Amino acid sequence: QVQLVESGGGLVQPGGSLRLSCVASGFTFSNRAMSWYRQTPGKEREFVATVTGASRTMLGDSVKGRFIISRDNAKNMVYLQMNTLKAEDSAVYYCNTNFAGRDHWGQGTQVTVSS
Repeated sequence: QVQLVESGGGLVQPGGSLRLSCVASGFTFSNRAMSWYRQTPGKEREFVATVTGASRTMLGDSVKGRFIISRDNAKNMVYLQMNTLKAEDSAVYYCNTNFAGRDHWGQGTQVTVSS
Protein backbone atom coordinates (compact mmCIF):
# COMPACT_ATOMS: atom_id res chain seq x y z
CA GLN A 1 0.00 0.00 0.00
CA VAL A 2 0.99 3.62 -0.39
CA GLN A 3 3.12 4.86 2.47
CA LEU A 4 4.53 8.35 2.98
CA VAL A 5 6.82 9.11 5.91
CA GLU A 6 7.94 12.65 6.68
CA SER A 7 10.91 13.73 8.76
CA GLY A 8 13.01 16.79 9.46
CA GLY A 9 10.65 19.00 11.43
CA GLY A 10 11.63 20.79 14.59
CA LEU A 11 12.08 24.11 16.32
CA VAL A 12 13.90 26.88 14.46
CA GLN A 13 14.37 30.59 15.02
CA PRO A 14 12.84 33.15 12.68
CA GLY A 15 15.07 33.62 9.65
CA GLY A 16 16.43 30.10 9.96
CA SER A 17 16.20 27.10 7.65
CA LEU A 18 14.96 23.52 7.78
CA ARG A 19 14.80 20.72 5.25
CA LEU A 20 11.91 18.31 5.34
CA SER A 21 12.10 14.88 3.77
CA CYS A 22 9.46 12.40 2.70
CA VAL A 23 10.15 8.81 1.69
CA ALA A 24 7.51 7.10 -0.41
CA SER A 25 6.66 3.48 -1.11
CA GLY A 26 3.87 1.37 -2.58
CA PHE A 27 3.69 2.98 -6.03
CA THR A 28 5.89 3.94 -8.97
CA PHE A 29 7.36 7.07 -7.47
CA SER A 30 8.91 8.58 -10.60
CA ASN A 31 5.51 8.74 -12.34
CA ARG A 32 3.69 10.70 -9.66
CA ALA A 33 3.59 14.34 -8.69
CA MET A 34 4.48 14.85 -5.04
CA SER A 35 3.31 17.72 -2.89
CA TRP A 36 3.71 19.33 0.49
CA TYR A 37 0.81 20.81 2.45
CA ARG A 38 0.67 22.33 5.90
CA GLN A 39 -1.98 22.80 8.55
CA THR A 40 -2.38 24.74 11.77
CA PRO A 41 -5.11 24.10 14.36
CA GLY A 42 -8.47 25.43 13.30
CA LYS A 43 -7.43 26.08 9.71
CA GLU A 44 -7.79 24.14 6.49
CA ARG A 45 -4.83 22.31 5.06
CA GLU A 46 -2.85 24.73 2.87
CA PHE A 47 -0.99 23.91 -0.34
CA VAL A 48 2.75 24.60 -0.07
CA ALA A 49 4.50 23.11 -3.10
CA THR A 50 4.36 20.41 -5.74
CA VAL A 51 6.91 18.73 -8.00
CA THR A 52 5.99 16.63 -11.02
CA GLY A 53 7.69 13.41 -12.05
CA ALA A 54 9.73 15.50 -14.48
CA SER A 55 10.72 17.85 -11.63
CA ARG A 56 8.63 20.83 -12.68
CA THR A 57 7.68 22.74 -9.58
CA MET A 58 4.96 25.03 -8.35
CA LEU A 59 4.93 26.90 -5.04
CA GLY A 60 2.20 28.50 -3.01
CA ASP A 61 2.20 32.29 -2.96
CA SER A 62 3.10 32.50 0.71
CA VAL A 63 6.35 30.55 0.25
CA LYS A 64 7.58 31.68 -3.16
CA GLY A 65 11.17 32.85 -3.05
CA ARG A 66 11.79 31.12 0.29
CA PHE A 67 10.98 27.40 -0.15
CA ILE A 68 12.32 24.93 -2.70
CA ILE A 69 10.78 21.55 -3.48
CA SER A 70 12.85 18.82 -5.08
CA ARG A 71 12.86 15.07 -5.54
CA ASP A 72 15.25 12.15 -5.93
CA ASN A 73 13.54 9.46 -7.97
CA ALA A 74 16.37 6.98 -7.30
CA LYS A 75 15.64 7.18 -3.55
CA ASN A 76 11.85 7.69 -3.69
CA MET A 77 12.36 10.90 -1.77
CA VAL A 78 10.86 14.37 -1.95
CA TYR A 79 12.32 17.32 -0.08
CA LEU A 80 11.19 20.74 1.05
CA GLN A 81 13.99 23.21 1.71
CA MET A 82 12.56 26.00 3.83
CA ASN A 83 14.57 29.21 4.12
CA THR A 84 13.98 32.55 5.79
CA LEU A 85 11.38 30.95 8.02
CA LYS A 86 8.71 33.07 9.66
CA ALA A 87 6.49 32.47 12.66
CA GLU A 88 3.54 32.03 10.32
CA ASP A 89 5.28 29.05 8.72
CA SER A 90 4.72 27.11 11.94
CA ALA A 91 2.48 24.16 11.13
CA VAL A 92 2.32 20.43 10.69
CA TYR A 93 3.72 19.67 7.25
CA TYR A 94 2.31 16.76 5.26
CA CYS A 95 3.63 14.90 2.25
CA ASN A 96 0.99 14.06 -0.36
CA THR A 97 0.43 12.21 -3.58
CA ASN A 98 -2.65 11.31 -5.57
CA PHE A 99 -2.67 7.65 -6.58
CA ALA A 100 -5.44 5.30 -7.68
CA GLY A 101 -7.94 8.13 -7.59
CA ARG A 102 -7.39 9.32 -4.05
CA ASP A 103 -5.10 11.48 -1.99
CA HIS A 104 -2.57 9.81 0.27
CA TRP A 105 -0.96 11.57 3.23
CA GLY A 106 1.88 11.00 5.59
CA GLN A 107 1.57 11.36 9.35
CA GLY A 108 3.00 14.88 9.28
CA THR A 109 6.01 16.56 10.84
CA GLN A 110 5.78 19.57 13.13
CA VAL A 111 7.64 22.76 12.26
CA THR A 112 7.77 25.49 14.89
CA VAL A 113 9.34 28.85 14.14
CA SER A 114 9.94 30.76 17.34
CA SER A 115 12.61 32.68 19.18
